[in-house]
Amino acid sequence: MSESTQVIPVVGTAEAKARAAEAAGELLSRTGADGYDAVVVLGSGWAGAVDALGAPDAEAAIGDLPGFVAPTAAGHVPVVRSTWVGAKRVAVFLGRTHLYEGHGAAQVAHAVRTGISAGARTVVLTGSAASLRVDFSVGQPIVVRDHINLTAASPLIGPDFVDLTHAYAPRLRAIARDADPSIAEGVYAAVTGPQFGTPAEVAMLRTAGADLIGTSMALETIAAAEMGAEVLGVSLVTADVMDPGREAVDPEQMLGVARERAHAMGGLLNSILLRL
Repeated sequence: MSESTQVIPVVGTAEAKARAAEAAGELLSRTGADGYDAVVVLGSGWAGAVDALGAPDAEAAIGDLPGFVAPTAAGHVPVVRSTWVGAKRVAVFLGRTHLYEGHGAAQVAHAVRTGISAGARTVVLTGSAASLRVDFSVGQPIVVRDHINLTAASPLIGPDFVDLTHAYAPRLRAIARDADPSIAEGVYAAVTGPQFGTPAEVAMLRTAGADLIGTSMALETIAAAEMGAEVLGVSLVTADVMDPGREAVDPEQMLGVARERAHAMGGLLNSILLRL
């Protein structure tokens, strides 16, 4: 394995950020950018959003950047694209890594830390999730208001105490509502996966106040908050797990929903980023 594709081991926060700074330097060199205004991480099936998000400028293979490994989950593309959204330069990761792929929390947060190290002060996280509410429909985008981290992991190691009261920036959520006044908000429960929840687990999460359940966002958000960036989370409902008479959750069907809605979601992100 080459130096540029080494997996980030369990390290302290300072070392993880130093590794991200190295990756940021390589990203800027490969894309010819002086810096980035925002970083966007696209979730499962969202890769098609990048064409509607903005004008492409340059791109690089994720695995060629220090500390990165290519994502292995279906619906994730191992590419980072430099994109213009109006006058803003945005680094768009077309895929992410997850805990369930066997990686640690530092690896999961590496893309976000790299984007912030490259100058981004705004982080936009997207993903697909199952709905825990009867009034959320499959194919509907939801702005994440808060999260419940049930992964038993954190990208922070050591006495790095970070307040998460406003981890999902109220300012960015207001901008999202301005871009789409009909958009709803919800609480995202982050689990390790890759298995889907049992009926008892689903009921427990709903009772605990969760509206969505997925396998991403939380660790990236914690890392972004520690580095002082604002975070906007947008999750697409790709399954309904509240219907007691539902059929078994089909991962291919969930991926199909995300791919079908990806272009429209790219348009939504474009509208939000233009308003920053």
